[in-house]
Amino acid sequence: MTARSAPSPSTGEGRGGNNVPPAIELRGIDKRFGPVHANRAISLSVPAGTIHGVVGENGAGKSTLMSILYGYYQADAGEIWIKGRRRDIRSTADAIAAGIGMVHQHFMLVDTFTVLENVVLGVEGGPLLRRGMERARAELERLEREYKLEVDIDAVVGDLAVGLRQRIEILKALYRGAEVLILDEPTGVLTPAEADHLFRILRALKAEGKTAILITHKLREVMAVTDNVTVMRRGQVVATVRTAETSPAALAEHMVGRKVLLSVQRTPAKPGREVLRVEGLQVIDGAGIARVRDVGFAVRAGEIVGVAGVAGNGQSELIEAIAGMRAVAAGRIVLNGQEVATRATHLTPRALRDRKLAHIPEDRQRMGLVVPFAAHDSAILGQQGKPAFNIGPLLNQRGIIDSCQHQMDRYDVRPDDPHLKSANFSGGNQQKIVLAREIETDPDLLLVGQPTRGVDIGAIEFIHRRLIELRDAGKAILLVSVELDEILGLADRILVMNEGRIVGELAAEEADEQKLGLLMAGVARAA
Repeated sequence: MTARSAPSPSTGEGRGGNNVPPAIELRGIDKRFGPVHANRAISLSVPAGTIHGVVGENGAGKSTLMSILYGYYQADAGEIWIKGRRRDIRSTADAIAAGIGMVHQHFMLVDTFTVLENVVLGVEGGPLLRRGMERARAELERLEREYKLEVDIDAVVGDLAVGLRQRIEILKALYRGAEVLILDEPTGVLTPAEADHLFRILRALKAEGKTAILITHKLREVMAVTDNVTVMRRGQVVATVRTAETSPAALAEHMVGRKVLLSVQRTPAKPGREVLRVEGLQVIDGAGIARVRDVGFAVRAGEIVGVAGVAGNGQSELIEAIAGMRAVAAGRIVLNGQEVATRATHLTPRALRDRKLAHIPEDRQRMGLVVPFAAHDSAILGQQGKPAFNIGPLLNQRGIIDSCQHQMDRYDVRPDDPHLKSANFSGGNQQKIVLAREIETDPDLLLVGQPTRGVDIGAIEFIHRRLIELRDAGKAILLVSVELDEILGLADRILVMNEGRIVGELAAEEADEQKLGLLMAGVARAA
């Protein structure tokens, strides 16, 4: 497939006209981390006054490239040009001085500080704070009005919703004089309405001549908001195209090097017997805060029940309680007709495994793998007591390695080396190791938390197809995801959580992004 390249940014296709140099031009950027060649002689131009997408699979090198631009890393070779001038970016301070700002996926804010205090932190304007704070307040009020970034300047950041915190990060960058804004996976923690508002902000910035670089894996967002998009694969730029002249399917093919199915082909579910029942469930965290509040639902064999919601609304605590990892403060959990958790007692994760429950946790590195372990050791976690993996008092290393090799072959884990450390696999292949381990136990109930978080588009296709195959084989699946496309594409029924409660339940055919977004934001309820 041949990509149509976007016109050279030096032609001034951005806001400023024919004589305007590119806002950013990277020439021959090369970077190695030991044997890993992360960036391979990359050249990239971003016209001034445009929104430019950068997409690619895990390990494609896009985050490394942006980290070089923002001064976290220094390139081994190559040049950075900003507005037609070569610049040496050796630190984040150099990047900020050059007019580059970055909004990180995980916000860099002090929760106990006010909005104003967070914005001026590090640029207080001298020892006399009062005068500097007064100037900062006036400037922030101007930026809020100009770019529609309204937020209470005196509010404590820890009390604000996620979408408002993101606005603060943008305000911080603009306050420091950013003309180019890099946004790393900016919608991962936003509701659809908050994501739409972010896009309006980016368009307002563009209208004022600012430039935005959007790193994302969400191709629909790329299509909605960018002017041009650069695709990276294996450390190289493989295409730069006008967004209006491409499609999600074409971008996915560039990213992976083959055609990719962006939607799962599935037939209607045929639910059977009840496998899981949750009644009046309440879960309280270590600080005494109720994270799950009076939650009840059921999951049947042969169906996928999706749980949608903005991160932090109780989904994690719900799935961990069902998996036996959290105590139940009230209510009960019933698995295959047997009570397995109440306030008085609950079965351990190991005992639940014996009762045909499997769990793919949200955080594969912290809870699904031991990253310093070899892959064959991670592949038997929780199952090391099985007879097949033991010879008397000793582990059966040959059997363990052979089992891991079999799983790697079936689940297309790359590289297919059981001896390689778990840490040395990409995110998508780490997820496949966990997926294979749990599914191969032949569970009646599979709990899946964020199955494709940080996973590239090729692995997403594989994981989604495997989950549908399990459903069709009569397994019950409870799926938690913050990705609405994933919920809408996989779930037969959808539960929506807000502030620890289920605020709505929809059949798949009744649901759409708008309905789910209103429920997630807590502004609507559904029976």
